[in-house]
Amino acid sequence: MENVNKLTAVSLAVAAALPMMANANVMITEYVEGSSNNKAIELYNSGNTAIDLTGYKLVRYKDGATDAADMQVLDGQSIAPKATKVILNSSGVITLPQGVDSFSGTLSFNGGDAVALVKDGAVVDIIGDVPTPVGWGLDVTLKRKLDSLVANTVFNPAQWEQLPKDTFTGLGSLDTPTKPETPAFSCSGAKIVPIYQVQGAGESSPYVPAGAFESESEVTVRGVVTARGENLFKGFYLQEVKGDNSPYTSDGVFVFLGEAPPPAIQPGVEICVQGKVKEYFGLTQIDIKTDKKFEAGTKGEVPVAAPFYVAEGETLAQALERFEGMNVLLDAGSDLKINRTFSYDYAGKRNNMLVSYKAPLMKPTQLYPALSAEATALAKSNRENQLFIESDYKPADGIIPYFPDFNAETGYIRVGDQLTNLQGVVGYSYGAYRLVATNTITAGDFIRGDDRTDAPSVATKGDIRVASFNVLNFFNDVVGGDTNPSGGNRGALTEEEMLLQRTKIVSAITAMNADIVGLMEIANNGFGEKSAIKNLVDALNEKQTTENAYSYIQIADTDKYDGKYFGSDAITVGMLYRAGKVSLAGAARTIETPEQHASVGSVTRIKDGKTETNPGNDAYQRHSLAQTFKIHDQNLTVVVNHLKSKNSGCLEDWVNFEESVDPADLQGRCNEFRVSAAKVLGEALKDVKGDLLVIGDMNAYGMEDPLRVLTDFDASKSDRDIMTASWTTLNGKVYERQGSKIDKGYGLINLNTKAHGTGTYSYSYNGELGNLDHALANTSLAKRLVDIEDWHINSVESSLFEFGKKFSGNLVKSENAFSASDHDPVIVALSYPAPVVPPKPQPTPKDDGGALGYLGLALLSLLGLQRRRRY
Repeated sequence: MENVNKLTAVSLAVAAALPMMANANVMITEYVEGSSNNKAIELYNSGNTAIDLTGYKLVRYKDGATDAADMQVLDGQSIAPKATKVILNSSGVITLPQGVDSFSGTLSFNGGDAVALVKDGAVVDIIGDVPTPVGWGLDVTLKRKLDSLVANTVFNPAQWEQLPKDTFTGLGSLDTPTKPETPAFSCSGAKIVPIYQVQGAGESSPYVPAGAFESESEVTVRGVVTARGENLFKGFYLQEVKGDNSPYTSDGVFVFLGEAPPPAIQPGVEICVQGKVKEYFGLTQIDIKTDKKFEAGTKGEVPVAAPFYVAEGETLAQALERFEGMNVLLDAGSDLKINRTFSYDYAGKRNNMLVSYKAPLMKPTQLYPALSAEATALAKSNRENQLFIESDYKPADGIIPYFPDFNAETGYIRVGDQLTNLQGVVGYSYGAYRLVATNTITAGDFIRGDDRTDAPSVATKGDIRVASFNVLNFFNDVVGGDTNPSGGNRGALTEEEMLLQRTKIVSAITAMNADIVGLMEIANNGFGEKSAIKNLVDALNEKQTTENAYSYIQIADTDKYDGKYFGSDAITVGMLYRAGKVSLAGAARTIETPEQHASVGSVTRIKDGKTETNPGNDAYQRHSLAQTFKIHDQNLTVVVNHLKSKNSGCLEDWVNFEESVDPADLQGRCNEFRVSAAKVLGEALKDVKGDLLVIGDMNAYGMEDPLRVLTDFDASKSDRDIMTASWTTLNGKVYERQGSKIDKGYGLINLNTKAHGTGTYSYSYNGELGNLDHALANTSLAKRLVDIEDWHINSVESSLFEFGKKFSGNLVKSENAFSASDHDPVIVALSYPAPVVPPKPQPTPKDDGGALGYLGLALLSLLGLQRRRRY
C-alpha cells in the first residue's frame, strides 16, 4: 500500500514561491512511459560536485490527484557531477548502454500521473501538471531540452521534447537519440476519397467490412482542420469545405494520431492524410498513428460550424451520427437541454456536462412500474438521448473551460436550461457521443427553463406547511459536536465548510416557511447541547421571529440506542416544529425497521453449473420517527423516514448476481429490503387515528416497489410480484425467514402524484430525474391538500456549489440556499382552518311601549350618572 504524502497543488505553489531548500542542481531529465512495465526516470546533476540523494524521493500524483504518493526513496544513492542516474522499473525490460549509472526500483506511474522529485517534503522538480489530465503522459518518452536544464516546480511542456513510445536509447545521456530519416509523405498522385464517402450514411463506414473493425486498405482524404485533439481524442478533425450537401452523411472525420498533433496541424490548415478507416468503439476514424502519413498545406479559414438539429422521427443519437466528426453549432433550433450540470462522469473519469433533446431525462421507474414495457422503452430512449459536453483537456477542479464565468451567484447552470451558441466537434468514446467544445460561452447563452426562485410558491399557502428535507450529512464534529455511534464524520471537514453548510440549510428552511420539518441525514449524536440537531435549530432560530421559533422532537430515553442515540447509524432522521403553530399531542414514537442477517453459507446460487454459497450479509435501516400534533382540535401524525440506500448490498442482490452492478429492474440494490421496511411501516401506521402524513427520503422513485406497497399496489392487477427480503429480523426477533409476497398496498396517497402527476422530481442521478423524497397521506389528510412543491434548489444545481471544497478547487461559494444539499425539499401546504365560534346571543332590551322608549331610557341613564358624579 502506498504511503500518501500531503504534497498538494497548494504546496506546489508554496514550493515555487519559497527559496529552494534542496540542491537545485538535481533535476528530472527524462521520463519513459512505455509498454507494460517499461518505465524509467532519468535524473541529472548539473553541479560541479557529487550530491548525496539521502532525503530525496520520487513521488507521483495519481490519475489527477492533488495529493502525492511516495514511489521511490533515493536514500543511499548519490549522483556524480555533470552526470545522470537512471531509475528503472524492476519488472521492465529496458537495456541500457554499458557504464550508465542506474538501479531498479518501484516506479509505478502511468500516463495519467505527474512525477515529482522531492527533498525533505519540498518539491524540487516536476514533470506533468497537477492535477494531471487523463492520459497526459501515456505511451511516450519525454526528454528535457538542453536549453532547459533548470529544475522547475511548475511543469512547462515547452521545455520537453516528446519521443515515440519505447524510446530508451537516450537514457543515461543528455543527447537526444537521432531519429531515422524517413521520406516526407506526399499525397501527390493519390486517389482522394471524399470524407462523406468514408463516413457513409450508416452507423459505420462502408469501407469497413461487416464484422471487421478496419478497412482492408488505406484511403487518402483531404480536408481542413477544424480542431486539434491533444488529450481526450489524440489527433485532429478534418472536414470537407463544401461536402456533398446531403444531410445523411457527415462531412467530417477524426484522424487518430495517438498523440498531440504537431504544431503544423492547426485549425484552418488544409491537410491530406492516408491511413486505414477504423471503427474504434463506435467512432469512425482514419488511423495514421504508425506511419504519420499526412501532408500539411496552406492555412485558411475554419469551415463554418453547421447548425446541429434533430430531424423529425429520429433520435438524438441518430442525428449525432449524421454529424460525427463535424464542426457544429448548438443554437436555439438544436433544442438541447441541460440534463446533468457540470460534474464528475464516472465512465469518462472526468468532469463534464450532459444534454438531451427537448427535455431532461426522467428516471423510468419514476413514471412506470419496474420491468414494465414502458419503463424498458424509456430506459432505451434515455440511452439514445444523451450528449456529453467536453473540453479537450481534463479541467481543473471548479473550472468549466468553455464557460469561464461559471459562478454560484450569476453564472450558474441548471438542469432544464437550454444550451446555445456553443461550437464543437462531434466524437464518440466511452459508449457515448461527445461534443468537444471549441469556443467559450457566457451566462446569457443559457436559455433558462425553470429558473431559481428565492422561495417556494407554496411557502405562503395553506394554514400550515410540512416539509421533508435531506440535509446531506449535517455533522458538527468540527466544532466540538458529540460523537455518533460509528465515530466517523460524513460531513464537513473544516469549520468553514460546516458553517457554510449550516448557513445554506438555514437559508433554505427559512424560505420554506414550514411549520413542521422532517430532516434526513443529520448526525446521530443525540439531543444535547453538542448535538447536530440543536446546533442547527439554534442557528435557524436566529433568523426567525419569536412566534416562528423552532423546537425539535426528542425520543424517549427507553427508545435510545446506548442511552443516547436514535438507532445505531452515523446519521438519523429528525423533526422540527413551531410550537407557536402546532402543539404536541403525546410523546414521539419510534418505528423500528427490519434488519437483514444471513450467515455465511446460508444461501446458494448456481454459476456456470457450479453451486456458490453466500458470504456473510448484515444490512440495517434507519428507524422512523412519528409524532402526533394537535392543530386546533385536529390530530396530525407526521412520520419521518429514510430507507436503505440504493448503492448498498443486500442478500437478494447477491442471489441475482447483481451485488456489484445495477440491477436489471432499475430499482437499485436492496429493493426487497426497502419493501420490507415499507411493509413494517404500513402495518405500524394502519390504525393511526386522525390525519397521517408519511414523509422522507425513501430511496425509491415514484413507481418503485416500496412506494407501490405503501400506496395502491394490487397483486391481482399486477403482472409481477413484489417481494420482501428474506433473513430479516425486527426488534431483535425473526421477522421473515423467507421473503413474502405483497398482496395489497396500504392505501396511502402520493400527494405529488395527486397534485401534479407522476412526472415530478427532487433528485438527479446519472442524468435522470425523479422523486426519492415523498409525501404520502391517508384519505382524510389528502382532502386537506392545498398544494405541494418540490422546491428545485438542489437537484438541478451543480454539486460544485455545495459546502465541500474537495472537488471545487478555488470556486467561490455562496451562502444562498442553492446547493444546500443534493435533495430538493418537498413542502406540503395543508388546510387546517380555525374553528368558527358562533357569536353569543345578546339580550334583547324590553320595550315598554311608553313615549320615552329607548331614547328616554338613555337620557334618564345619563341624568342618573350625572347625579352620581355630584357626590
